[in-house]
Amino acid sequence: MPGKRIAVIGAGVSGLSAIKSCLEEGLEPTCFEGSSDIGGLWRYEEKPEGGRPSIYKSATSNTSKEMTAYSDYPFPDHHPNYLHNSKIMEYLRMYTKHFHLMKYIQFLSKVCSVRKRSDFSSTGQWDVVVEAEGKQESYVFDGILVCTGLYTDPFLPFENFPGIKRFKGQYIHSLEYKRPDKFQEKRIIVIGIGNSGVDLAVELSHVAEQVFLSTRRGAWIWNRVWDYGMPTDTILFTRFNSILKKFYPTSLMNRWAENKLNARFNHDIYGLQPQHRFLSHQATFSDDLPNHIISGRVLMKPNVREFTETSVIFEDGTKENIDVIIFATGYTFSFPFLENNSTILDSHHSMFKFVFPPQLEKATLAFIGILQPVGATIPTSELQSRWAVRVFKGLNQLPSVSDMVADITKKRKKNEKEFLNNPRDTRRVQYVDYMDEIASEIGVKPNLFSLFLWDPKLAMEVFFGPCTPYQYRLQGPGKWAQAREAILTQRERIIKPLRTRILSSGQHPSSAPLWLKSICAALLLFILTIIIIKG
Repeated sequence: MPGKRIAVIGAGVSGLSAIKSCLEEGLEPTCFEGSSDIGGLWRYEEKPEGGRPSIYKSATSNTSKEMTAYSDYPFPDHHPNYLHNSKIMEYLRMYTKHFHLMKYIQFLSKVCSVRKRSDFSSTGQWDVVVEAEGKQESYVFDGILVCTGLYTDPFLPFENFPGIKRFKGQYIHSLEYKRPDKFQEKRIIVIGIGNSGVDLAVELSHVAEQVFLSTRRGAWIWNRVWDYGMPTDTILFTRFNSILKKFYPTSLMNRWAENKLNARFNHDIYGLQPQHRFLSHQATFSDDLPNHIISGRVLMKPNVREFTETSVIFEDGTKENIDVIIFATGYTFSFPFLENNSTILDSHHSMFKFVFPPQLEKATLAFIGILQPVGATIPTSELQSRWAVRVFKGLNQLPSVSDMVADITKKRKKNEKEFLNNPRDTRRVQYVDYMDEIASEIGVKPNLFSLFLWDPKLAMEVFFGPCTPYQYRLQGPGKWAQAREAILTQRERIIKPLRTRILSSGQHPSSAPLWLKSICAALLLFILTIIIIKG
């Protein structure tokens, strides 16, 4: 008996895992990709195409390879820990070939419309119109996985910048930036202090006469390398730390993080001191920004008050002549192919656990990767897809509409209380917490109690080591026989690309001393036992 037919919209990192998740559950995916190749955001193109994401030539990941991998396909051990976009594309091609995904993708196929069929309330089916080679074709699908991402529609808030229309120089959105060559000897202002804005300011400062980096509220600046030279996310994103955070007051967590970052360089002196506490807004990654500020290549400036024909006037009254403006002001997101959008999503784009619209009569539409994880996108999107296809197939059930709406409202109020009123934070999730939340829906969250009883070596690495995606293949649907080995060898894969000049065989850095691990493991085992007895 043929499986249900599922449309996957987009062949980026989320779309690829969505195709594979369909195949794992015996569904029939057809992926429609508007461009001529896979990769989405991570595929570099010299000329940006309208309607698709675009990156600059030097773009490198902010999450390390072990935390970024698909859950049953580790990166090659010789790949660097932080990956240039070309390395990520290499990995995506390997993944696509290994799991035979290419035959399910239709390239140069633009999805024009997705709408409910007249009998949707009973069948849950969708009419999908796709344009390819100048012709439109209609399809019927049993389910839709929207994997179009967050980086296709640039946000240009010109209303916030008086005088921009009379400026005679060049201005672009960061989406349009590719390489620094054509900005030689220019005076440039970059507006926005997110990851892209800082990356562009640093890169351009090597060739420009002067770069100014303008920010309204400042930012806390992380770097990719943590203590002992280990990738930051492999040290911080652990189950041990996730549990500690639940017991520590937010004020203490903020103080610890801010002291840690200020020990590297004083954010106040460097003109970066934010108006907000560390946990209230997503931090920015940059290994190089303080080096370029201290050498004068990048000058920090406050928010722009107005532009003239040839200059910018800042809110502190200072004025600078400039040639180029780069707006690193983020993105909006919309789904123009969804007809009668208001009957599917409200004005807040509310989704149950950022995946399912709660008001649909049938749960046959899911959004994959439409969130801002404090961590890697690939594993969060993959886990979302694994859950979504099981819902499509009827193996998992969603709560009632009222329960889903209540959950959405609760999370929104929590975010409003904890975070700034900013688009980047409305869809922000903590990596370990969110992964466990979705994994619990599927039944693939690691059972720590069982692991400590039957496989203490693995349990120690699962609890104290980085919460790598392989943990969600240890048990339950989609169990992968090599997950245990992948977890126990992850530290070797982290260290191998660093040891290109081997001096001596030393002990690998550990995230916590052995005595502390043993005490915590015993305490955790005791707590789990009490919970089970009381349950």
